[in-house]
Amino acid sequence: MSHTVQRGNSVDDLNLNGLKPDKPISVAIDGPSGAGKSSVARAVAKSLGLVYVDTGAMYRAVALHCMNSGASLSDEGHIIGSLESIEIGIRFANGAQKIFLGAEDVTERIRTQAVADGSSKVAVVKAVRDRLVEIQRGIARGQSVIMDGRDIGTHVLPCADLKIYLDASVDVRARRRIGELASKGLSAPFELIRKEIIERDRRDTDREFSPLRKAADAVVIDTSRMTFNEVKAKICMLIKEKVNTISG
Repeated sequence: MSHTVQRGNSVDDLNLNGLKPDKPISVAIDGPSGAGKSSVARAVAKSLGLVYVDTGAMYRAVALHCMNSGASLSDEGHIIGSLESIEIGIRFANGAQKIFLGAEDVTERIRTQAVADGSSKVAVVKAVRDRLVEIQRGIARGQSVIMDGRDIGTHVLPCADLKIYLDASVDVRARRRIGELASKGLSAPFELIRKEIIERDRRDTDREFSPLRKAADAVVIDTSRMTFNEVKAKICMLIKEKVNTISG
């Protein structure tokens, strides 16, 4: 697996009400599928000048590559074999992450439900996780990042300055997923989406390597009864408080 990474913002790009940390800061956001991690992390990154690293997009890129090459997502050997030819490119623009497979921008293509299901299957393969974690840690070195996934605070960035665990009930997460599909002109039965989320939760929490877990020192935010703006404001406040502590 080869990869290219284009660097993002620097400490000087941070917008933290005049606060300037002495070194790049790292924020880890973990939680189950549909808790709102990616959307809120992206918004917080834009607001505060952090680089947003969507680790889930990287696993989706691996899944899409396997699907394109005809590799079975049920065969670990096929997945590992497909890694030899994958070329993942990661570029940043205004704090936003773009994912490339070779020369193709697949940022939108990896957002289908089929690729999402495939990503949780390739994520259980240790060779995949080891390689992507290496890339993710490399991105976090030397620049301020907010990174979301399943094992960021427990494995990828165990020394993150701030760890957050976003959660929400299964029913709320299912309704959010249906809303996302509707915005794209698609539809699916509630019970089917709910069942898929429960199954994905099972795969994420039961996998042998770096399963979904809440870090012991993570701040838990249940978003079930919160609006998007409330969640964003809460996380921004936590980050500013942490930077103030570090700077003080």
